[in-house]
Amino acid sequence: MRAALLLLLLSSGFLFGQKKNAAFQLPIKKASSPIVIDGELSEPAWLESATASDFFMVLPMDTSKAHVKTEVKLTYDEDNLYLIAVCHHALPGPYIVESLRRDFSFGKNDNFLLFMDTFDDQTNGFSFGANAAGAQWDGLMFEGSKVDLNWDNQWTSVVKNYDDKWIFEAAIPFKTIRFKEGIDTWGINFSRLDLKTTEKSSWTPVPRQFPTASLAFSGTLVWDNPPKKTGANISIIPYALGGITQNRVDVQNTTHRAELGLDVKVAVTSSLNLDLTLNPDFSQVDVDRQVTNLDRFELFFPERRQFFLENGDMFNNFGYSTIRPFFSRRIGLAAPIQVGARLSGKLDKNWRIAAMNMQTGKVEKENLPAQIFSVLALQRKVFARSNVGLLMINKESLNYAIPENFTGTVYSKYNRNLGLEYNLASANNKWLGKALFLKSFTPQKQTDDYVYSGHLQYAGRKFQISNQYEYVGNGYTAEVGYVPRTNYARINPQVSYLFFPKGKHVLSHGPRLVSSVFFTPDYKQTDSESYLAYNINFRKLSTLVLWTAYDYVKLFRPFDPTNFNLDSLAAGTEHSWRSVGGEFFSRPQSRFTYSLSARYGGYYANGTRAFFSSELGYRFQPYVSFVLSSSYNDIRLPQPWGRNTFWLVGPRLDITFTNKIFFTTFMQYNEQRNNINLNTRFQWRYRPASDLFIVYTDNYLPNNLMAKNHALVLKFTYWWNI
Repeated sequence: MRAALLLLLLSSGFLFGQKKNAAFQLPIKKASSPIVIDGELSEPAWLESATASDFFMVLPMDTSKAHVKTEVKLTYDEDNLYLIAVCHHALPGPYIVESLRRDFSFGKNDNFLLFMDTFDDQTNGFSFGANAAGAQWDGLMFEGSKVDLNWDNQWTSVVKNYDDKWIFEAAIPFKTIRFKEGIDTWGINFSRLDLKTTEKSSWTPVPRQFPTASLAFSGTLVWDNPPKKTGANISIIPYALGGITQNRVDVQNTTHRAELGLDVKVAVTSSLNLDLTLNPDFSQVDVDRQVTNLDRFELFFPERRQFFLENGDMFNNFGYSTIRPFFSRRIGLAAPIQVGARLSGKLDKNWRIAAMNMQTGKVEKENLPAQIFSVLALQRKVFARSNVGLLMINKESLNYAIPENFTGTVYSKYNRNLGLEYNLASANNKWLGKALFLKSFTPQKQTDDYVYSGHLQYAGRKFQISNQYEYVGNGYTAEVGYVPRTNYARINPQVSYLFFPKGKHVLSHGPRLVSSVFFTPDYKQTDSESYLAYNINFRKLSTLVLWTAYDYVKLFRPFDPTNFNLDSLAAGTEHSWRSVGGEFFSRPQSRFTYSLSARYGGYYANGTRAFFSSELGYRFQPYVSFVLSSSYNDIRLPQPWGRNTFWLVGPRLDITFTNKIFFTTFMQYNEQRNNINLNTRFQWRYRPASDLFIVYTDNYLPNNLMAKNHALVLKFTYWWNI
């Protein structure tokens, strides 16, 4: 109740207001001549177009104009939006990039990015860009400033380098993006990162505590004539796949795969899209990066499958990072997806919708039935940038019967969730918050089957403070979600402060205090962590963090502190310890980059834990990037555990022959899992959004390098626009 009143007060004082940078307007008119995507500013249409220049510096300081000059022009025709960005050099020397790999790391590449708010709602949009070598960047924007780079679509671009500048030119089809037909203003901003000068700049002024992607600070693109829906917009994306798998453990056998599948994208309107899929396959998706798991709860890995991504924030970002009623990775990993449909997008400037229905097949050996997954999400914009969301989820087993004397996993007949949330975002982006309520429904009637939670955050120039409260009932279940822990209440206050010295070496420094305390539903403490850190940000973009922490845990179920199938600590036992640590990230301008992280302190059962990790990288720009990641845990406990050490090593080699031909190979040695995994992937993007993939995977036993299994997959996709 108090949280609701506080949000209401904030709504009256901070949510209403004019768009922060509404005065920054860039007119766009139709091209008077054809545009050739060649990285040259030569066509008459470009010479006649308005120019966005005089960028503002965001980092290292946000109180002056940028020193590095950038000029941007936009125009359009019946089919495409065209952009050209002239990125001048301020210092001599070559550009700095990692490779030609698509969707590069922002902070490790000289780059130019476009942020486009096609509904001018300061919440959702699209991002396109490139690094100085021509590697493309594209992603979906959500929650006002976040970019999902797993999204992939059709567009073309060229980067051309000159002695004193580099030029990025792109054609973005109107069929690729979603927009409201008939509106004559879009939100827009441009971002430039120049690593030689360590300067990040933006067309409109953006306070340095916020990313340049913040749509709250976008300017306005003013159309001479609003863009229109470009006729029929239907994409048919078939795939053909062949593969072979050899299993060399237990029963040795070889299986072959020959599959066909189809995705269809239909633009119902210019802002609403229907996705259909038949027998989809995601074998080309990058393998998850392994970690040493010493946690008592399930780990989270993000969704990368294209079908689930567009407007996926309405499903996957409902709730909090550890209270997700819907998590799309629950669909199709244990059983094959047979067919699916998804309708998502904008109904108008204020309403968004996302509806999905998926059916998975039966798995006889697991007695896993065919299942239906249905999800409906509605979102209504309120005030300047806030919204109210509704989510309904239904997972249902079809024709499910449990055999007599069955001893395997028993699946529920259905699991349903209903959720409501209010997302607070002030007009100036300094206040963020959320209020959440969830309820689950199962065949076995449960008590305490609900969740309520809320948080509020203030992000000032130097001072940031937030607090979060969570309550998850013992009977709450989200079988299609990610909720690793139930039956608790939690508070999570955080506060930080930054000093900005006038010296030449340190940009900012300051303390950060975080506390996380868990309680039983009757508010008896079970877990807590208090974390005090000191952060130092250097002007050359390296960072140093030193920290100390205190942990307390009361186990509510038996737990093996090594996660290595050894003995378990008893439920009800109490454990506490102190630890210290630090981490350092080197400056990204060097061809050789590295990061180091270490901690030492106590552990469960009065034991000790020492941890060290590193990431060493070297690039032969722009074609080759090599990274060696490693981590080491040394855990010392009383018997029966004794001393246990775990290595996790992962070298990765990226060879980017062009910005359309990629070769990646990496190995992961996981001592905790007793496994060596080798994954090699070749990708040829022979035309926009159409690919040939060759993926080879090996798994070995570390002791004798005996092969456990091999798999080879060849997959061909073609994107055909009607």
